[in-house]
Amino acid sequence: MVMDLLGPSLEDLFTFCGRRFSAKTVLTLAEQMLWRIEYVHYRGLIHRDIKPDNFLMGIGPHCNRVFIVDFGLAKRFRDHRTKCHIPYRDDKNLTGTARYASINAHAGIEQSRRDDIESLGYVFMYFLRGHLPWQGLKANTKKQKYERIYEKKLATSPEALCKGYPVEFEKYLHFARGLAFDSLPDYAFLRGIFRRLFRSLNFVLDYVYDWALLGTNSSNTNQSILNSNPECEDSANQHQNNGECQGIDNTVGSTPCALPAPQVYGNHTHHNIPVQQSQTQQVLPHSHSRDGVQQSTFHSQFVNQSGNAATQPNAYNAPGTSVEYGMRCMPTEMRR
Repeated sequence: MVMDLLGPSLEDLFTFCGRRFSAKTVLTLAEQMLWRIEYVHYRGLIHRDIKPDNFLMGIGPHCNRVFIVDFGLAKRFRDHRTKCHIPYRDDKNLTGTARYASINAHAGIEQSRRDDIESLGYVFMYFLRGHLPWQGLKANTKKQKYERIYEKKLATSPEALCKGYPVEFEKYLHFARGLAFDSLPDYAFLRGIFRRLFRSLNFVLDYVYDWALLGTNSSNTNQSILNSNPECEDSANQHQNNGECQGIDNTVGSTPCALPAPQVYGNHTHHNIPVQQSQTQQVLPHSHSRDGVQQSTFHSQFVNQSGNAATQPNAYNAPGTSVEYGMRCMPTEMRR
């Protein structure tokens, strides 16, 4: 199998940035991530393992693009001949990563498009908060741990999860949790929520992500991220990475990338430049609070985190709606 060479995952970059992303970075990523999920669904698939590890940045001319990978747990949600949606069931085991799994997935309900959308909302809040309320729960067995995570999610309303952050993220989660089993999510509506927030915060769509700022300002460009794979404790299904889907967006800006390079990111080899293990050193995370930013200081705090606010008219163009989102590395049987 031939797969494209890609850059670091969003989990790797999250660690590199001190385990907190700015609002500007989250909103810029959210737009692209929603496009990628929409295309996966358009092809009749649900991913079922939405998490930061499964979104990678490109390299070279594609360095500002987000790619979605790992279709080991993907499943068709409709028959490709009859086009009928799969039937509702409530006797399923948890599939995916418990940290980001939807409430319905925890409850044993067959997953559908709504579950990918809800999981993506938890990823956004993980990036903003640096931590989700159900992380770090202790239990004697994995089953008991997943039950505790489920109980904590049920007890955590979108209002509580998003407290101190823009109401748009709360709206997103309410929308996701309110979808019916066979509903077609309104992807454009969800992108519009974040697009309007982006404009209201006076950000400029220049594709200068947090890691680009750190990479530019860093005096040691040979630092390597030693990723301890924090997701493994939450994985409900262990599987091989047997497929990859890349989303290509011709309208993504061509701002030069400042990815920390050359580097080794976790267990992935993202560049053709060898790095001796003895040369690597850990990037210490910043001392960010795990609590939400106070509502009264939100705007100034997020503008400061996100770099310079816009000094010119608002600019936010949606990634291309008419381009082909490549699926050439997806297993052949899933392309039909």
